[in-house]
Amino acid sequence: MLKRIAMTSLAAAAVFSSAAMASAWLTPAAAQVNIMIGTPPPAPVYEAVPPTRAGYVWAPGHYVLVNDRYVWTRGQWVTTRAGYSYVPASWERVYVGGREQWRFVPSRWDRDGDGIPDRYQSQSYRYNERGPWGDRDHDGIPNAYDRYDNRRW
Repeated sequence: MLKRIAMTSLAAAAVFSSAAMASAWLTPAAAQVNIMIGTPPPAPVYEAVPPTRAGYVWAPGHYVLVNDRYVWTRGQWVTTRAGYSYVPASWERVYVGGREQWRFVPSRWDRDGDGIPDRYQSQSYRYNERGPWGDRDHDGIPNAYDRYDNRRW
């Protein structure tokens, strides 16, 4: 009797764990991976950029961190997205607690081409420079609170 209960519970656990694993592959991850390391990446490897191709953007090669070692990934063609500009992957220097570290910034598509990811910009900044919450002079202060027009004439 005890053997039958043990076998039944093991079979149920196998079925439910496989169902959980199958649904995990279908749902997108909600976490953002942030890679930081203390040593700077090596100098980029020279790659000859191939001639342009219609409908594609050249993504230059870059270093990625694999098992605490920098590994070079070669450049590749990426299909263009209408209305977006491509920002290639890079490593940026940051200071955490007074110590120099390097953070990997993955490649992304930017709608307005300013290099700032769109998720960090408000809707009014991206789509409407006029109105009380727009920013016509791009100084970071909404028009409702901005006393001075900092645009160049």
